[in-house]
Amino acid sequence: MPRIAILDRDRCHPKKCALECQRYCPGVRTGDETVVIDERIRRPVISEELCSGCGICSHKCPFKAIYIINLPQELEGRCVHRHGPNGFALYGLPIPRGGRVTGLVGQNGMGKTTALETLARKIKPNLGGPTPASQGELNEFFKGSELQGYFAKISGLKLTYKPQTIDKLPAAVKGKAGDLLKKVDERGVAGELAVELGLRGVLGRELKHLSGGELQCLAIVAAAVREADVYYFDEPSSHLDVYQRLNVARAIRGLAGAGKAVLVVEHDLAALDYMCDQVHVIYGAPGAYGVISEPRGVRVGINVYLDGYLREENVRFRREPIRFEVRPPIKARAGRTFLKYGRLTKRFAGFELKVQPGEIYAGEVVGVVGPNGIGKTTFIRLLAGEIKPTSGSVELNLTVAHKQQYPRAGFEGTVDGWLRSTVGELDQALEVEVLEPLEVKPLLERELATLSGGELQRVAIAACLGQKADLYLLDEPSAYLDVEQRLSVARMIRRVMERREAVAFVVDHDVLVVDYISDRLLVFTGKPGSAGATHGPLDMRGGMNLFLREVGVTFRRDPHTGRARANKPGSSLDREQKEKGEYFYLG
Repeated sequence: MPRIAILDRDRCHPKKCALECQRYCPGVRTGDETVVIDERIRRPVISEELCSGCGICSHKCPFKAIYIINLPQELEGRCVHRHGPNGFALYGLPIPRGGRVTGLVGQNGMGKTTALETLARKIKPNLGGPTPASQGELNEFFKGSELQGYFAKISGLKLTYKPQTIDKLPAAVKGKAGDLLKKVDERGVAGELAVELGLRGVLGRELKHLSGGELQCLAIVAAAVREADVYYFDEPSSHLDVYQRLNVARAIRGLAGAGKAVLVVEHDLAALDYMCDQVHVIYGAPGAYGVISEPRGVRVGINVYLDGYLREENVRFRREPIRFEVRPPIKARAGRTFLKYGRLTKRFAGFELKVQPGEIYAGEVVGVVGPNGIGKTTFIRLLAGEIKPTSGSVELNLTVAHKQQYPRAGFEGTVDGWLRSTVGELDQALEVEVLEPLEVKPLLERELATLSGGELQRVAIAACLGQKADLYLLDEPSAYLDVEQRLSVARMIRRVMERREAVAFVVDHDVLVVDYISDRLLVFTGKPGSAGATHGPLDMRGGMNLFLREVGVTFRRDPHTGRARANKPGSSLDREQKEKGEYFYLG
């Protein structure tokens, strides 16, 4: 049975421990060099050949930095890439196919980005060895598969890659958005795509002045307008609203329609379903190893991922399947009124937000939905007291905790230090209620500045919910989180509000998350960038119908999992639901 030993270098702190991994190893005690301390990198190195698999080192490590994993026999000799000795191992790769959009779905830390970067020539695969593999070794490794032909001609392929994070784009590229697109427009479609993705109004602006959603759309257009054989998009829907996500999906599908091969990593299942022809499921242990399955049709593949069981491979990677409610939740309004706010107006240069009076009940989670640039974050900041209304007043007399739209790692120190400065003492109740469900405890010794986008998001949510407050304001908590993390966060927010009899406003663009978490909806309508107005809070059926009517998209339920699936525009089901005025909930 193949065995791998993983050392999480971010968690490993040899100067703060007694080197328990080496002291207690039975192999070391009998004279073998099963665990040695490499003075060059100042880290322990575990010999996988000598390791007996007893797991004592992983149990004794005070920072839980070691994993000893016995792999299925069929994975032996299938490692495509290893991030150094005792590093993350990736098994298998997705298959780009001309004229098709291929998706990759799975948890964070499973190697999805590593897989894309390997196919896009940003990482040279080493087949688990210490050095990059030669062309001959790659040909032999992938012999008899479609990937053999891909790697045989990879040097002659033109590839384009949209990276996962786009916040570094303004620092890397100076100048205006329109100038950037002119430089890279090899297909002559930049103007058309810019209009389709709503960028026409920002082409004259400097990149440093663009919002996260505008930068995301710009990066997608910049990748799509290049002339290439294969296109790679890593999480294209982050920071985009529902309307933008579906437009991006159409643009990506347009590339496949032109005969190009497209590969997409995406956590929004509705968007993934809408744009892909087939999907690969990736499973394993986050931060340790990832295994990429054979491709499946998009509906079957996503349902298999939610079920957590790969029948053909006979692999179960989740104890319980993920299911969604088929009918809209109905919450009784018996309970006390928790807060009221009156009619408000907030004006900026060229923008006005009108807020209608609202009444919220104790223990309630209110979903906040609407397109980008319509005033959702402005409304949240009004409730938080960070900005003052132009007319009307916000006098809530409540303690408020606010998770901002874009978490910033401005604190110099560890996660533990930042949480203590924000929350106070990390007692057992906080650990059980917040830190454990968010998987923040393993991050406590890490420097805040070293966290990834998803890790920083989870820590920011923990810092918000860890405060003893009456009103919790969470702006886009699902950004950078995978599907399971999103649903875990949604469940936790609901439990915390019910236990504390507090109230949460949650701004999000993932239809599944909004459907899963909300008791009622606050819907924003208007003209993005010019004027916005609130409606509600409304019951879920009325709120979703109003919201999706504005977007112009209908959703149906998958009969097996209950998840939302976007209808193709103009399809018979799309027309039927629009005629009935039922854009989401049926029956």
